Amino acid sequence: MAHSSLHGSRGPRAVAGVAMLLLVGGLSGCASVQSWMPSAPSMRWLPSWAGGDKKLAPLAEIRDSAISVQWTANAGSPKLFMFSPSVSDKVIFTAAHDGTINAIEEQGGKSIARIDAKAKLTGGIGAAENIVVVADTRGQVLAFDAAGRSLWKTPLDGEILAAPVVSQSTIVVRTADGRMFALNRTDGKRRWVFTRATPPLTLRTGAGVAINRGIIYAGFPAGKVVAVELESGRPVWEATISLPRGSTELERVADVAGVPVLDDTRVCAAVYQGRTGCVETLNGNALWTRDISSSDGVAVDAKNLYVADTDGNMNALDKTSGSTVWKQDKLVKRDLGTPIIVKGRILVGDRVGFVHAIAPDSGELVGRVATDGSRVLSLVVNGDRAIAQTERGGVFAIAVR
Repeated sequence: MAHSSLHGSRGPRAVAGVAMLLLVGGLSGCASVQSWMPSAPSMRWLPSWAGGDKKLAPLAEIRDSAISVQWTANAGSPKLFMFSPSVSDKVIFTAAHDGTINAIEEQGGKSIARIDAKAKLTGGIGAAENIVVVADTRGQVLAFDAAGRSLWKTPLDGEILAAPVVSQSTIVVRTADGRMFALNRTDGKRRWVFTRATPPLTLRTGAGVAINRGIIYAGFPAGKVVAVELESGRPVWEATISLPRGSTELERVADVAGVPVLDDTRVCAAVYQGRTGCVETLNGNALWTRDISSSDGVAVDAKNLYVADTDGNMNALDKTSGSTVWKQDKLVKRDLGTPIIVKGRILVGDRVGFVHAIAPDSGELVGRVATDGSRVLSLVVNGDRAIAQTERGGVFAIAVR
């Protein structure tokens, strides 16, 4: 059962790597399942070397690529955490585990400022007008202004893997134990805490939240998507994309992967070891689901939903009915990430450092660029380009034509 409260009491957990399954809820200590991970299915949050035994099919040459690298920069090592860039006021902000926050000019990739957070950082970065927000290994949320001056520091007593999300007056932060916190943007004071019980075994992910028209949308274990009022933390509705299935706790892991994606009428998400589907934005009523498992999020455009399944196929589904439009199978075993859409192209990164461009109408591969040979941790939209951040700390601006 989910509820909102003014206080939370669960302690922090040790960081064991973003991609691992984690035993949570009612356990003492911070038990992980690394000792029996060989029986677990593949998850793309593992470092690129973890999938090294997978033989990849050669990629066909693309003579006239629809994408190209515009500039490169370096953010520093993420150390197994899912760091993702954030864009605000024509500046790209990146963060690294060693505490370095870098502000990069979006046109040429020049570093225009560096901030030392004086802490080991654990997740992505949230940025908006004159505020940059990160989280550290002690479960603290740290806020700085654009000049690098500390604004405030708020302890949350929980491991923070997801990037904080900055709205007009509120910062929303998720902890790995199933809680969401709303903090005042000006001083970091807690406004409310939303708590939802978690099953014994869940994925360790850096999935954040989506905010639209005063409502927060977040995915949870057991295939749940929850809508919560931003102002009060009151639950609006809870929807089930996919129910857990299987006889063991490992088989019954069914976490919503990535951030739910929404338009005016629907919220869509994918579930690891589960289904992909959409529900109504207004009330959470189910619209459709398909038996497609994914370890990452989805993308939508005016017509379709796009999702990479756990085998590495990219699937296009009709957004209204869920019926298959096309399936691209030439990227199997590449542990594809969450796709994004830029200038009418679908872009997706893989575990060996390639970013692929796909035509949304046909599923044809129309472009490819290489980064630095390590996993593409994240892709974000920056106008007519994409910004990629890799496992080795590379930052790449990718132009789309």
